Amino acid sequence: MPKAQETLLEIDLSALEKNYHYLKSKLKPDTQFLGVVKAFAYGSDSVAIAKKLQKLGADYLAVAYFSEGELLRNNDIIKPILVLHPQVSNFKNLIELCLEPNIYSLKTLKSFVETAEAEKQLNYPIHIKFNTGLNRLGFVENEIEEIFSILKKTNAVKVKSIFSHLAASEDLAERDFSEMQINKFKKYSQKLKDKLGYRPMYHMLNTSGILNYPEAQFDMVRSGIGLYGFGNSDEYKGKLIPIATLKSVISQKHHIEKDQTIGYNRAFKSEASMTTATIPIGHADGIGRQYGNKKGYVVINKEKAFIVGNVCMDMIMVDVTNIECEEGDEVVVFGKDYNASDFASTAKTISYEILTAISQRVKRKIIE
Repeated sequence: MPKAQETLLEIDLSALEKNYHYLKSKLKPDTQFLGVVKAFAYGSDSVAIAKKLQKLGADYLAVAYFSEGELLRNNDIIKPILVLHPQVSNFKNLIELCLEPNIYSLKTLKSFVETAEAEKQLNYPIHIKFNTGLNRLGFVENEIEEIFSILKKTNAVKVKSIFSHLAASEDLAERDFSEMQINKFKKYSQKLKDKLGYRPMYHMLNTSGILNYPEAQFDMVRSGIGLYGFGNSDEYKGKLIPIATLKSVISQKHHIEKDQTIGYNRAFKSEASMTTATIPIGHADGIGRQYGNKKGYVVINKEKAFIVGNVCMDMIMVDVTNIECEEGDEVVVFGKDYNASDFASTAKTISYEILTAISQRVKRKIIE
């Protein structure tokens, strides 16, 4: 494979396929699979990922906002798409593109019903979300009666699924809390089903839920971070393969004398003579200032090169004093071996944050 000659995010669709099949192997044969492709498919390329998941046979896709679903529809994605956080102002356009809304409050339910009726819809699919403990979005138990009161007066919409979200599925120390959420979900879903007179799909599990709570698969599961190669546990290293590799190149090397400073605000002062390399990637590309001053590092010729000085908007400087390297050599910020979770941990954050932070100005290269 040719070495990077510029800052580049490589997206390996064969790794995505392996992750998809690994996660599917954890499911019962009749459990449906929803692939989460919000936030540019976790910082990669939502169109390329959605097309691959559609080809692989995923049953559903999910995005956070209408604009993300619109992009997919405009690029030949025909799978059902759940919009997880729709805004009332987008409801008419959402219907025009056959996107399916998460209905999480009485206001959104009333507004969507009004819009669907005005658009002369019949049984338009909606998804009812219950808040079972994450306390982010969702109905609570004492609203079930009013949900049904609104739904029974219209045939413009029909509940396609009832769902919720675990708050700490990756943390087995929180098993009691997760099981409490699962039991609440069963209770709320049963109550609404009994009133509706029919059974929608049920779904609750995210990636960590798939791996840790197989008994709660219900009718469908939702996977985001797992598709992109992370299982929130060292147990899944090697089983889930990171699909994204962020690469760059050495632009220039500098010899730094003792007591010289490097970068903005003179944040780093050399304790001895050293050699640095300047790399064309910075906080405008998603590498935040928190990685500066020897917290974060990149890999050059299989050696760790720590970031020195403050991260600049378009550049970082790294210590290559003991690394054999030249201007033009490839730099790996994160990839399959030293992955995004490893990189993020140096700043006490998580893979999700660094992946989704990678700027859209960074060129994407799709690898089949």
